Amino acid sequence: MSTVIDIYDPDLYVDGPIHEIFAELRRTRPVYWQPMPGEPGYWAILTHADVAHVARDPLLFSAEREGVILENQPPERLEMTRNMLLMMDPPRHTEYRKPLAEHFKAKVMGELEDRIRELTVQLLDSVDGEVEFVHDVAGVLPSQVVGGLFGIPAADWPSIRHWAEQSTSQQDPELVGDFDATAEVTKMAVYAIQFAMARRTEAPRADLTSLILAGQYGGQAMTDLEFGSFFTQLVTAGNDTTKTMLSSGLHLLLQHPQQLRALRDNPALIAGAVEEILRYANPLHYFRRTATADTEIRGVPIKAGDKVAMWYTSANRDEQVFDDPQRFDIRRNPNPHLSFGLAQHYCLGVHLARLEGRVFFEELFARFPTIEQIGDARRIRSNLNNGLKALPIRLSR
Repeated sequence: MSTVIDIYDPDLYVDGPIHEIFAELRRTRPVYWQPMPGEPGYWAILTHADVAHVARDPLLFSAEREGVILENQPPERLEMTRNMLLMMDPPRHTEYRKPLAEHFKAKVMGELEDRIRELTVQLLDSVDGEVEFVHDVAGVLPSQVVGGLFGIPAADWPSIRHWAEQSTSQQDPELVGDFDATAEVTKMAVYAIQFAMARRTEAPRADLTSLILAGQYGGQAMTDLEFGSFFTQLVTAGNDTTKTMLSSGLHLLLQHPQQLRALRDNPALIAGAVEEILRYANPLHYFRRTATADTEIRGVPIKAGDKVAMWYTSANRDEQVFDDPQRFDIRRNPNPHLSFGLAQHYCLGVHLARLEGRVFFEELFARFPTIEQIGDARRIRSNLNNGLKALPIRLSR
């Protein structure tokens, strides 16, 4: 392990997360310096405790200064993202998150269960036989749920989904195709700005758009431009991560048939299974921070301006926290995974994601007594997104 291991290379993740490499690095170099082509490298933070340490100090480790992905963004692109909650530091982050947090509590999200179940039933009733599960099934539900939350017309849900998928596929030429990912994100933001402008002329509705537009953020109403950025982040996060949770979850369960049988026999285990799916196949490998002052982690000096990456894929398999961490176990308890983040940036939509996962698998297993994988699963080429891009399945009623 004295040689440099390139954990940045997106090609390295096409065959699956590099858990053996991470395990060795946690043991030997848990704060690992990784060079990058064409720009400064980064510190990969690999243990559960150290990831939590970085997450809990947003003033020392900033999301706002240079964003949350490893690649340094051009100033104009970085400026476009500053109104995304994901990329705000306190106190601004607190000012924007606090008015919304009440509407994302477990009790409020629980009131959406009937609607989510209705959408899930409609989706599953529309498929049968051989399907490409990632895009034809798992990718459909999240855009419908988030679109409904915002009051987006159903006719626009496919566009929302397309823009969200393009924005998270930039490292995979097959998925990006001829599209300019930045242009696709801009289209979503422009749509959201125009949507906000139109909604301001109408009577308020019982949806998230009306709540956001009526709110006060740091003593001021949200502008249409700010709404565009806000909308883009919430829709993209809600779409891609949930799609990954559902598709990777089914793939894992098909690889562990005894545990799938246990869920069929006792659906009460599904909520715990969703947590283990999130630990074992966390939708995002990392998020970046930028050090705002000289500091150190485990005695390793980190300079102001250095990139620091919280590597969830490693932290979720930390032997100091999880018993037999490489084993998939739907009954794992406790399960303090970091897939939803931690502290100030703990996922706003955590209760919605858990609800979608539980309802989806309840209805999927109730409707299809036989689910078979009929071809190889294929993974997205990405060092950020930890998901599948194809999962051929046969569903039998």
